Amino acid sequence: MQFGVFTVGDVTVDPTTGREPTEHERIKAMVAIALKAEEVGLDVFATGEHHNPPFVPSSPTTMLGYIAARTERLLLSTATTLITTNDPVKIAEDYAMLQHLSDGRVDLMMGRGNTGPVYPWFGKDIRAGIPLAIENYDLLHRLWREDVVDWKGKYRTPLQSFTSTPRPLDGVPPFVWHGSIRSPEIAEQAAYYGDGFFANHIFWPKEHTQRMIALYRQRYAHYGHGSADQAIVGLGGQVFMRRNSQDAVREFRPYFDNAPVYGHGPSLEEFTRETPLTVGSPQQVIDRTLGFREYVGDYQRQLFLMDHAGLPLKTVLEQLDLLGEEVVPVLRKEFAALRPAHVPEAPTHSSLVAAAGGAKDSTVHAVDDVTGKAPEGATR
Repeated sequence: MQFGVFTVGDVTVDPTTGREPTEHERIKAMVAIALKAEEVGLDVFATGEHHNPPFVPSSPTTMLGYIAARTERLLLSTATTLITTNDPVKIAEDYAMLQHLSDGRVDLMMGRGNTGPVYPWFGKDIRAGIPLAIENYDLLHRLWREDVVDWKGKYRTPLQSFTSTPRPLDGVPPFVWHGSIRSPEIAEQAAYYGDGFFANHIFWPKEHTQRMIALYRQRYAHYGHGSADQAIVGLGGQVFMRRNSQDAVREFRPYFDNAPVYGHGPSLEEFTRETPLTVGSPQQVIDRTLGFREYVGDYQRQLFLMDHAGLPLKTVLEQLDLLGEEVVPVLRKEFAALRPAHVPEAPTHSSLVAAAGGAKDSTVHAVDDVTGKAPEGATR
């Protein structure tokens, strides 16, 4: 099972000091968090994608490429890649390039985001959100698997004899998760392709997450990818820890009360009771997280949101120390002991290459304009 952190890259005032970080400081902080994640033994760092204030991660591949050069083991991912407003051709090429640069340490999560105005900013209609997600991913899926693509759809210009470059590393595309908070159509899409399904698992009660994942598992089995309990599931989550639970609650309360996403609403106590947000000791985080399995089944990836609501970088890094030293080692051991042998581990580049029968050179060589032939021995 993979454990890691994800960030949405918000620039938020620290309510205890009144100070707001600059965009530069926030971007550098996200890099520091990724490096710390590798240092403390986590598996995954994922960044969101936003194109509006108060967020900074408008170019995930730029950030992840930089982090790839600074790390050796960390798996680089996205908390959302906007499949609706990004062009599928650009996604195919950008993430294949990142895959090569990181030696396969990359996967990504498709999503529609939570910012309505982003659609017209990129020339799209929000009323076509679900159809865009379906059509664009169909094209992306083909671009990574077919050397030459002829395609026609509703929302972009047709493609004729098009080759996306570079081709995926070792002939194997990055693994894709489909992320959603509330859309059953996205769970259906993930199941249809045999991809992973990632439930945000932050703002809603556990019963909602349970229903979404049950639907995905049922449809995964329907499409013949394996049994329902073999479906590839990921969960989000939010935690804030101190060794003493009372200290955690006291320190986190002003951040919770003023957070743009959930401040000035339910109390901290109500929110932690009704959603997966856990504020307390490392042992409380362990117990709560192990409890997720009771209503979603065995799953493959757990990502925590830890740098939101204006928390200063120093505090976030302290949280990562606790997560890596006291929480994740216990969770690894307990989840591994509970998982049946037939339930797969989280996909990695090496496991996908093995499943494909080994690595292959997927380079596509251009055809000579005069002879109409590819170079001898080359792949077309």
